[in-house]
Amino acid sequence: MRCIQVVNVRWFNATAWYGMFLGRLLIEAGHDVLVLGLPGTLSARKGGEWGLPMRLMDLNTTTPWGIAALYAELKALVREFRPDVVNCHRGEAFLLWGLLRKELGSFGLVRTRGDQRLPKANIVNRWLHNAVSDAVITTNSPMTRHFRDAFGMSPSRLHEILGGVDTTAFHPDATARERIRAELGYGERDFVVGLLGRFDRVKGQLELIKAVSRLHREGAGNLRLLLLGFDSATPEATVRGWIAEHGVEDVTTITGKRPDIAACLNALDLGVVASLWSETIARAALEIMATGIPLVGTDVGVMPDLLEPAALFPAGDVDAMALRIRAAMTDPSLVTALREGQRRRMSGLSERDFLTRTMAVYEGLR
Repeated sequence: MRCIQVVNVRWFNATAWYGMFLGRLLIEAGHDVLVLGLPGTLSARKGGEWGLPMRLMDLNTTTPWGIAALYAELKALVREFRPDVVNCHRGEAFLLWGLLRKELGSFGLVRTRGDQRLPKANIVNRWLHNAVSDAVITTNSPMTRHFRDAFGMSPSRLHEILGGVDTTAFHPDATARERIRAELGYGERDFVVGLLGRFDRVKGQLELIKAVSRLHREGAGNLRLLLLGFDSATPEATVRGWIAEHGVEDVTTITGKRPDIAACLNALDLGVVASLWSETIARAALEIMATGIPLVGTDVGVMPDLLEPAALFPAGDVDAMALRIRAAMTDPSLVTALREGQRRRMSGLSERDFLTRTMAVYEGLR
């Protein structure tokens, strides 16, 4: 099959990862793939690092002349590449792809919605999603319900695919656990809580720092905090200021950018997704779960689709987060239950499952 993945995302965020990881899986399975991206962006750079066949163009242009030129460029690309399927992972340029689908009729059009904001059910969006696109893929149940209820979309055209994780990279590894814990100075009795994510208010580093500080004041002397992150919207200096303000400098480590994130995840005793909103794809959660580390998280986005109710707490609620962490530290039966629930959930979220479910949608468009 010949597929175009439209990944016009400036950052290498979860949306970009979803589309580009899917492109990589398709290539490895023997399909012909072209990934469209934005020039001079982090996502385009990552595509180059992955060796993906990239075509960079101004897909997010808003000027009348730019839109006209882009339409002509996309039409020429369709005639050159002859795709069976075009999958748009962002809304910019989706209208143009819809018009091309109507004009040429030579490819199936898929819109993957991993967005944070639910789309408005206005006339244009209803036409694009219900009448022009051949299928809509959602990455979480709130988005699925929105298309079902607000758009009245037929179940035959609506598909929920949460994504998948590279289990060749992310898996339990006792050797890596021992190596990283020795490197970071953790003892056998230390209970290491970790958050994987760029430094950004949405990720909830401040709330986790507050929860760890509270538990330390309450006597949890063996609790350690590992922040697997780096400068982004929030500078590292700001995060270090929060750490100092709440008195947990001696028990907190910041990794910065590292090539061995999978190994670092294995060093944890508990993973935390503390995000205040978003998490419509939750790549970090999938990676933590794939390593076999028990995970707790806020009840936003896709997290209730991934975790059992006992692992969830309200976004921004430091008290509830601290209670979940303390329970994981003191109740072995809870940790066993969390691991078992995650094991069952991950049985359908490997890279093979991701590819198989997506290909079922693509094949159904022929």
